[in-house]
Amino acid sequence: MTRVLTNQKQFVRTVRSQYLGDRMRQLREQRELSVKYVAAYLGVEEATLGRCERAEWPFRHDHVASLLDAFELYDDAERARMLDLAQQAWRINEWQRTDDQRPGTAGGQVVINEWWLLNRASELFVYGHLLVPPAVQTREYAEAIARHTINDPRHGDKYVGRLLDRQQALEDRKPPTRLEILIDEPALHRPIGGRLVLQQQLRHLNNLVGDRPHVKVRVLPTRTGWHPGLDGAFTVCAMHRPYSPVVLVEHHNGRLVIEAGAGHQYLDTFEKLRDIAMSPAESQALINTLAEELHP
Repeated sequence: MTRVLTNQKQFVRTVRSQYLGDRMRQLREQRELSVKYVAAYLGVEEATLGRCERAEWPFRHDHVASLLDAFELYDDAERARMLDLAQQAWRINEWQRTDDQRPGTAGGQVVINEWWLLNRASELFVYGHLLVPPAVQTREYAEAIARHTINDPRHGDKYVGRLLDRQQALEDRKPPTRLEILIDEPALHRPIGGRLVLQQQLRHLNNLVGDRPHVKVRVLPTRTGWHPGLDGAFTVCAMHRPYSPVVLVEHHNGRLVIEAGAGHQYLDTFEKLRDIAMSPAESQALINTLAEELHP
């Protein structure tokens, strides 16, 4: 789904416009150029440039082209990526392929790095359906998944390394990113990597809750029966105001990026799941029991 928004009041602060604004601000600061100088260079008001950098209003395509020259960014691939973002800043609710070899693009389409989005969020609401979510996977658990989903072992090693680095990046933020996780109980029984790997993963979940007050884990017990999360896993990125929540739904070789009103619907779904989940204390007790049952 895409839609074109024609005036400032209607413009949705899309992920694309946020990424482009953030990147243009980074380039300006790297060149140690002031807002006043760059605004004068473009022939716009300082407030206008500020709104564009904050994604309150989209950068004009010709302004981006001029600024890339001013910022001395001459890499063809990066320039093409920035110009494409400016051209399609209005796009929302789209499917992004991630099976292309070039970083940041797939099938000629710009792909926003999902970890940039996760790091930008003020809070993450993660629902794990069949597996423990990547944001809290142990190395061994992630390696077991990578062995079955990534053909080249070297790429699998890189994936796991990046995953752990990005987990740490969420922790290193000041303050760290608040993380609330709901996990369907069957995922806690599935022996990914074998009994020992699963036991380590379960203990890791409980250690997170015990050591990090900004992390909450709740379990949806099997006895619940039908619930609104049975369609599959998703992650809601609650953005700082005034930005709308953004949802990531991962699939084979791609993901759905869902924004605006549909993002709020996923947040509502998460809240309904939270209402029927076990309390954090009950969840911690269950996870501990399951871990003990796996003891050889």
